[in-house]
Amino acid sequence: MTAHFWKVAGASILALAFAAACGESKPVETPVAETPAPPPAPAAPDYASFLTPERLPEDAAKDTNRKPAEVMAFSKLMPGNTVFEMEAGAGYYTELFSRAVGPTGKVVMQAPKEFESFYKDPLALRLKDGRLANVVVSWSTFDKLDAADGSVDVVTWYQGPHEMWCKAACGNVPMGAPPAAFAEIARILKPGGVFVVMDHVAKAGSPDTSGNDLHRIDPGIVKPLITAAGLVQDDESTLLANATDDHTLGVFDKAIQGKTDQFLIRYRKP
Repeated sequence: MTAHFWKVAGASILALAFAAACGESKPVETPVAETPAPPPAPAAPDYASFLTPERLPEDAAKDTNRKPAEVMAFSKLMPGNTVFEMEAGAGYYTELFSRAVGPTGKVVMQAPKEFESFYKDPLALRLKDGRLANVVVSWSTFDKLDAADGSVDVVTWYQGPHEMWCKAACGNVPMGAPPAAFAEIARILKPGGVFVVMDHVAKAGSPDTSGNDLHRIDPGIVKPLITAAGLVQDDESTLLANATDDHTLGVFDKAIQGKTDQFLIRYRKP
């Protein structure tokens, strides 16, 4: 072998030895941390378990037609929720909501003050001696809701939106313009929050005056107002549909009272 070969080989050996001495090594790849899976969604409560004898005596008689357990399940009520119940009336649903959200939740009963005379005594009995400790009453118009921006998990308006078009039959109570009312609902909902609307169905194409004359409303009037407020339809249920209702009778007519065809729609705030 030539001197040149030994010269080159020796230089290589010296270079390797120097690298080893200096601790030179291949870079170590850092493992990529896996994104933890989101926690599972909490299980829905057993809504039927809230239909207890402790409610007011007249409540149970309404359960068959109103299907409250199924309606609450559709409304996505969960423990700890803040629920804003528009036009809560004497509190048939309020009591069930109170039990569904539990001690860490809150229910706001809303209605225009002028409506109090329709159910003052049963409402007083419902709330007597603080029996629903997580419930508060808000006398307010539909276009000025008593809640902070983005503070509510669920807004319900059961059997109610037609009232905004109920003039003479409702004593000309100031309730606010429909677009403003739905904008208020969107305002108080949290992102991802739910709005559930239910009402007595009027014939398709009926004018909004049916809200006064029959206490019904065509869902085709209500839906565009809700989506214009920025809410997105999430689901629609036939749970309270009644094909035998021809939509011509007022809801207080004994032939149909308590058995009207009703729409039930859930919206979500993006």
